[in-house]
Amino acid sequence: MSYTSISSDKLLRLIGTASAPALVDVRLDEDFAADPRLIPGAARRSHREVQDWASQMSGKSVVVICQKGQKLSEGTAAWLRCANVAAEVLEGGHLGWTQAELPTVPAARIPERDRHGRTVWVTRSRPKIDRIACPWLIRRFVDPAAVFLFVAPSEVEAVAERFAAVPFDIENVFWSHRGELCTFDVMVKEFGLSTPALERLATMVRAADTARLELSPEAPGLLAASLGLSRMFDDDLEQLNAGLLLYDAFYRWCRDATKQTHNWPTSKVKP
Repeated sequence: MSYTSISSDKLLRLIGTASAPALVDVRLDEDFAADPRLIPGAARRSHREVQDWASQMSGKSVVVICQKGQKLSEGTAAWLRCANVAAEVLEGGHLGWTQAELPTVPAARIPERDRHGRTVWVTRSRPKIDRIACPWLIRRFVDPAAVFLFVAPSEVEAVAERFAAVPFDIENVFWSHRGELCTFDVMVKEFGLSTPALERLATMVRAADTARLELSPEAPGLLAASLGLSRMFDDDLEQLNAGLLLYDAFYRWCRDATKQTHNWPTSKVKP
C-alpha cells in the first residue's frame, strides 16, 4: 500500500463520519451500467473532465474510485494532486469493494441532482426526530452536499413540484412511514445501508419517533435530546446542524461503543 492509496477497510471506517473524504466514482459508463451501485457518499464524475472539476475539490480530501483501482483512478488522483487536492486511490476499486460485500447504494434510488450537483429534499418545518435523522443519513451516506428545505406542512408537495425537490416524511410519498417503520427505517433499507450499526440506530429512531420507547433502551435519551434541540433553535437549519452532531455521536456509539459501560467504583465506607 502506498501513501496515495486507501484500503476498503480504512475507507469503510471513515464513511458515515463528519471527517469522511469526498468520494469520486470515475468508472467508465459501461462498467457503471454493469453495476449501477455507488459506494456510500460517492458521486459520479468523468475522468476525461478532471481538469475542469478539480478546482471544485479544493481544500478537500478525495478518494477516487474506478473499476479496479488502476489507471483511471491513478490518473485522476494524480491530476487532482497537481491541483493541490489531497487525493487517494481506493485499492481494488469498486470491484474490490463489492467483492468484500461492503455496503453500496443503488444509483436508481438517488434523486436527480440539480445543476450544482446536489440532491434537494423538502419536508415539514419544525423537525423533531425523523426529519433530523433522515437528513443526517443522506448527508453522511448518500449525498454530502444535499440541500434540505423546511416549509409549512401544507406546502411540502407544492414546493416539491415547483422546486424539483424530493418530499419526505409526509403522507402518500415514497420516502415516508411504511406500516410500523418510520422514514429513517425506509431510507436505510432502500439505500442499501442495512449495516448492524445503522439497523441499531434505526431501532432507536423508530422507538423515539413512534412513541414505542420499549423498543430501545436508548430511545428515551434520543427523544429527550431531540425535543431539547427543538426548543433551543427557532431556525430549522440551525437545529439540523446541531442535530447532525447528535446523530454522529449516536452512530459512533452504535458502531463502536455499545459494549462500553461506565461504572462508578464501589465506595468503601468506614464503619
